[in-house]
Amino acid sequence: MEKTAGLKAVRRALFSVTDKTGVVEFARVLADLGVELVSTGGTSKALRDAGLAVKDVAELTGFPEMLDGRVKTLHPNVHGGILHRRDLPEHVAAVNEHGIVPIDMVVVNLYAFEKTAARPGVTTAEMIENIDIGGPSMLRSAAKNFGDVAVVCNVADYTALSEELRANAGSLGLATRWRLARAAFATTAAYDAAIASTLETLPADPLAEPTAAARAELPPVLRVSARLKNPLRYGENPHQAAGVYSDSSGKGIANAEQLQGKELSFNNLVDLDACWAMASEFEQPAVIIVKHTNPCGVAMGPTVEQAYLRALAADPISAFGGVIGVNRVVDGAAAAEMAKLFVEAIVAPDFTPEALERFAAKKNLRLLKIVPASPGRVVKQISGGYLLQDEDRALVTAESLTFPTERKPSADEVAAMLFSWKVCKHVKSNAIVYARLEGGFGQTVGIGAGQMSRVDAARFGAMKAALPLAGTVAASDAFFPFPDGVETIAQAGATAIIQPGGSVRDAEVIEAANRLGVAMAFTGIRHFLHG
Repeated sequence: MEKTAGLKAVRRALFSVTDKTGVVEFARVLADLGVELVSTGGTSKALRDAGLAVKDVAELTGFPEMLDGRVKTLHPNVHGGILHRRDLPEHVAAVNEHGIVPIDMVVVNLYAFEKTAARPGVTTAEMIENIDIGGPSMLRSAAKNFGDVAVVCNVADYTALSEELRANAGSLGLATRWRLARAAFATTAAYDAAIASTLETLPADPLAEPTAAARAELPPVLRVSARLKNPLRYGENPHQAAGVYSDSSGKGIANAEQLQGKELSFNNLVDLDACWAMASEFEQPAVIIVKHTNPCGVAMGPTVEQAYLRALAADPISAFGGVIGVNRVVDGAAAAEMAKLFVEAIVAPDFTPEALERFAAKKNLRLLKIVPASPGRVVKQISGGYLLQDEDRALVTAESLTFPTERKPSADEVAAMLFSWKVCKHVKSNAIVYARLEGGFGQTVGIGAGQMSRVDAARFGAMKAALPLAGTVAASDAFFPFPDGVETIAQAGATAIIQPGGSVRDAEVIEAANRLGVAMAFTGIRHFLHG
């Protein structure tokens, strides 16, 4: 369908938007084309303040906005103006009889329910008050009548629509109106799904306020809604079609702002997500280098530059072609070092102008600026359904550890164990992580990832070590089923081990540690990561 097929002129447009980004500029394009502007309260004020002539919705309905804005567009003069078919004489006669004027474009975006619901301390009453009623009704009305009416619910559409309107003397083609209608129905579906999913987590008593415990219950119906952000060249392999879909939060990897570089791939995004999740674990400056979702080097440091150099030293061979995650703003000094290595992408909260200048010469290097996402739930598709779980946010502190061995770990060993434990949480099971503490900052030494047996993970982690293993500590994501894992780790040079405990053979494992002079800490928490 060509854009010029089925052209319909826009003579009157109704505006009612919560997100006012770009609305003045878009309305000005319409006004310059002779379109009459009609608007509701806050939007009307924004347009008038910009010098545009605007008619209030109340002038169409004959009623003022009522009930604190709950009722303003729910009126036959609004919905009749949107819904009547211009090609049916009886429809045209009906609206003429009642003095209803046609509305050819509806520009609406909805109350920010999801952002309100996610706000710490939000009350049930506040959530309920932020459920939009008139907005979805207008979107659905306009989308249903796309043959005559254009419905605009995405700020990102303003520019392209302005160009098409100018090119066609204030008209839009059928293909455009059809595309906009489908987007509107997708928007209202996602909005209703977000409301239903949120309300299902609230207490059964509508007068009770939401609590963390009440909202932790699993929803009886799982609703997953996200908008296609852009197609990807392919998926994990070239023969697989793929795309990235984003939610409305504006946070996380899917919503990160790409500052430079070529198009992101499916595998880039998966690796970056794993990388950023790990970077978010640390309070001190930390750099993570990831390859195929597993870390190959993780380190903290007094600066981002030093943390990066330490992470790179942990496994410089595997780092080639990986992705980097940083939990601080990347400065020029760090960028100068990172630019020496071929990496696919770097994600960080921001980059200084000096860093961007350093990276500019590497045209293909993807730089992502991220807004951290709040902890949530993880959805995984399986054949015939989905799995849902909370994010693994369990915390372990020095005070929560128990020490079952005769030799107790030193303060430095405990600090190194806690660092290795955070890393091990993000390594595919079975996982063993060797790490050390130097100058008060943690650094991985060897990582054994995704092995079918724990003892093999211990062997593989030692084999991967590019730095000395003597005096390191080791973390195990689950308990040791046999003493051989502890024996392998001690033979590699580690002096302390952190693990969940809880095996039926714990006594044998502890006896092996005592025999080898290895200190051990129990966390009581397991960190399997099956991907």
